[in-house]
Amino acid sequence: MNEQLKNLRAEMEKSGVDVYLIPTDDFHQSEYVGDHFRAIHYLSGFTGEGNMVVTKDSAALFTDGRYFIQAEKEMEGRDINLMKMGQPGVPTLDDYLLEKTPEGGVLGFDGRCVDFKHGDSLKKKLFAKNASLSTGADLVGNVWVGRPALAASKVWILEEKFTGKSADEKLEDLRTFMKEHNADVHIITSLDDIAWLLNLRADDIPCNPVFLSYIIVYMDNAVLYANKADFDDTVIRYLSEINVSLKDYDSFYEDVKTLRDMTVLLEKGKTNFETISDLHDSMKIAEEMLPTSKWKACKNPTEIENMKKAHIKDGVAITKYLYFMKHAFDESGALTEETREILGSDELNEWNSALVLENFRREQEGYIEPSFTTISAYGPNAALPHYAPTETSFSKVEPKGLYLVDSGGQYYEGTTDITRTIAMGPLTDEERKHYTMVLVAHLRLGDVKFLEGSSGITLDLAAREVFWKEGLNYNHGTGHGVGFCLNVHERPNAIRYRKAPGRMEDVALSEGNITSDEPGLYIEGSHGIRTENLTLVEKWKTTEFGNFFKFSFITMAPYDLEAIDFSMMEKHDIELLNDYHRTVYEKLSPYFEGKELKWLKEATREI
Repeated sequence: MNEQLKNLRAEMEKSGVDVYLIPTDDFHQSEYVGDHFRAIHYLSGFTGEGNMVVTKDSAALFTDGRYFIQAEKEMEGRDINLMKMGQPGVPTLDDYLLEKTPEGGVLGFDGRCVDFKHGDSLKKKLFAKNASLSTGADLVGNVWVGRPALAASKVWILEEKFTGKSADEKLEDLRTFMKEHNADVHIITSLDDIAWLLNLRADDIPCNPVFLSYIIVYMDNAVLYANKADFDDTVIRYLSEINVSLKDYDSFYEDVKTLRDMTVLLEKGKTNFETISDLHDSMKIAEEMLPTSKWKACKNPTEIENMKKAHIKDGVAITKYLYFMKHAFDESGALTEETREILGSDELNEWNSALVLENFRREQEGYIEPSFTTISAYGPNAALPHYAPTETSFSKVEPKGLYLVDSGGQYYEGTTDITRTIAMGPLTDEERKHYTMVLVAHLRLGDVKFLEGSSGITLDLAAREVFWKEGLNYNHGTGHGVGFCLNVHERPNAIRYRKAPGRMEDVALSEGNITSDEPGLYIEGSHGIRTENLTLVEKWKTTEFGNFFKFSFITMAPYDLEAIDFSMMEKHDIELLNDYHRTVYEKLSPYFEGKELKWLKEATREI
């Protein structure tokens, strides 16, 4: 890794760059990226999200609280400083970049991998130091031997019986929006927005059914830029029917340069620096949040019904898995013969248990793929919020303590995301207390009623107060939006206690939003707990004070009653628990029989 940094520094010197910024992003500001864009991993070994800064004599990785412990482990032995964002004494990324860029110096980055809002802000700040930007070259790519090619997967049509609205209708709505904002043309570079708009899906990013693309929408037609080889005759004919022509992925920037004397609608924070920099001086910009982002976050009635179906299927798979894990060991603490047979192994571990869960999902009709890499974590590993085992790196699961599984699936009917933490055997008093606190926080947030216009920042305390009262906290958001057969993390709806750069926590929650409810607690070196359901925002009531909304759980799977200290729960907490378990049993019991059905009834019994 240090040799690769040495090669990058040589390339920087050749290009006259003093400081080089490497973000996690691809050309589309995606949260997750394909292997071609994993430059930070190539240089540092770190597999999470963040930003890396390389100078002539130093390197630093900026990441947030989700990845502190993970980054320390993965970068051990590298000449890279870990910058724990938000912690006392740690500068912001921009302050660090400005400090490291010398007077009259040059800050470089690949302009396709940094959003325009951030890049333009840096440009203005550098002006005060008589410094400049260099954004036309991918310096890491110049030294990356054996770099993986851009992803290329077959593009397919998601039928209207799933989406509830045709691409033709969506394009018509979009052009109406453009007219209202006096725009002649609209540029979208966000992959999930393009996939949603056209009702197309693919697999260019693992677990995210999208395809590498850009689109320029005009008033009477649209041009999609993508890998033509990924489109068969059926999809090309479909595009033609909605007046969308297909051009090569790489020709996008040349076409942007040809636009003249028009007003372009776009969102600077979701469009890369290169795209907007390529616009001719005669072009005017009408900046708005991408209308497709707002629309796809509010699921229509067809999408909602399909999402509920997906969560029943997913609930069956998860419940089968919980049964499997809860019965993995016999009373003596040895693996049962049935468990050994299912695993094909004499050991239960984080990796092979996750494979069992994947097999249960594959049994469900309409299942496509995981919606993210499964977090299968036992004991201390669960204290790493984004820990994931690999085929060669995992821990053994023993008949004691807590095991956490955070996973999800992509179905034609929608996207799922669920976390359950279970007792594998005897628990300490602390483990039981913490499990109960997390469950109570989760149930109370799911029960809130809120006035129209409320944002996630308004509601976060409903969950976090349980921990703050004891001087505890969890270093991640409490909830995020979820797409429809799309990205498992979808803006703008979110639940957090504070604003963070680039986030949109002040956007009001709206009817039809699907948002996670996932408080947690993590004790380094000991255990980690998280409980997560997806919730649907629904109308509750209208009074003289306005319209009120509520959350409704659509995730269906039991919590672990064996891990709860019921003395810590208030009467209403127990009522919420019983109500949810009653619904889980009603929804899932028709899919079970025999020993599994008997267990499900016991696992959802009234307390």
